Amino acid sequence: MRVLVTGGAGYIGSHTAKALARSSYEPVVLDDLSNGHRDAVKWGPFVEGSLDNADLISRVIEDYDVTAVMHFAASLLVGESMIQPQKYFWNNVVNTLRLLSAMLAAGVKHIVFSSSAAVYGMPSQVPIPEDHALGPINPYGETKLMMERALHWYGVAYGLRSASLRYFNAAGADAEGELGENHHPETHLVPLVIQAALGQRPVVEIFGTDYPTPDGTAVRDYIHVTDLAEAHVLALRYLVSGGESMALNLGTGRGYSVREVVAAVERVNGGRTPPFRDAPRRAGDAAILVAAPGRANGLLGWQPQHSGLDNIVGTAWHWHSRHPAPTARTPDV
Repeated sequence: MRVLVTGGAGYIGSHTAKALARSSYEPVVLDDLSNGHRDAVKWGPFVEGSLDNADLISRVIEDYDVTAVMHFAASLLVGESMIQPQKYFWNNVVNTLRLLSAMLAAGVKHIVFSSSAAVYGMPSQVPIPEDHALGPINPYGETKLMMERALHWYGVAYGLRSASLRYFNAAGADAEGELGENHHPETHLVPLVIQAALGQRPVVEIFGTDYPTPDGTAVRDYIHVTDLAEAHVLALRYLVSGGESMALNLGTGRGYSVREVVAAVERVNGGRTPPFRDAPRRAGDAAILVAAPGRANGLLGWQPQHSGLDNIVGTAWHWHSRHPAPTARTPDV
């Protein structure tokens, strides 16, 4: 069974391609390499190109006899989406609609969609269940919610079956050292703290030290990228076996603060303290974002196996210490 993996040269997409191959699927990666990396494609065919090319999408689906799709290709920086919303609506909505049209024309009826906890906006309860009110507070989250709604109506009208997987904080790296997090610019906390500890950036700023949390810093639900990849494979199996369309949280139900992440990096590297400094809160950051993951546990039989904080940080440290990033000029988090 061949699975088209859009954005499969990126962080989560490449880990998922590896998980697909281990589960006897053949991943066919389509990526324009704007954010992904050619050397992360190791487990199946690679086609370089963008989803703004409708003819290319159709050719790839036909030439490789694709029977299902996993869709990761998207613009994904929340801050950037606030100043370049056109880019986000174009890449994340218009191009995804092109992909769906090509799927329908080819009779491909199953898609696993990379969504986000950003669809919830500022939560009114924690842990956050899937039936929580949806209210994005940035264009990035809005585009993910728009496509979740489109997938619902495509299911009603065309019989398309979909799984929208709402990630919380993806982190960590492949335990075998083949893949890791390689963003430019980097915006995620775990690699930023590791890069600071490795001397690849001068300092990490901790935005907000007066939140109503045990140590005053923001708390997030970190999920190991390998566990995320496994959830995608299980979601695909669920759909192909006749399961109904669904939206699921992918998180652990356990949150860690920024200071706990900094302490974990120090712990796994043998005591090297990452340089950091306290800074004011950023607008729009919630104090606590933690998933209620019970629906994924129940429907898919999915249980995170790799998402303890020290394992997340340890695998990331192993990868980053062998793949040094260019020295950062700014202490941006």
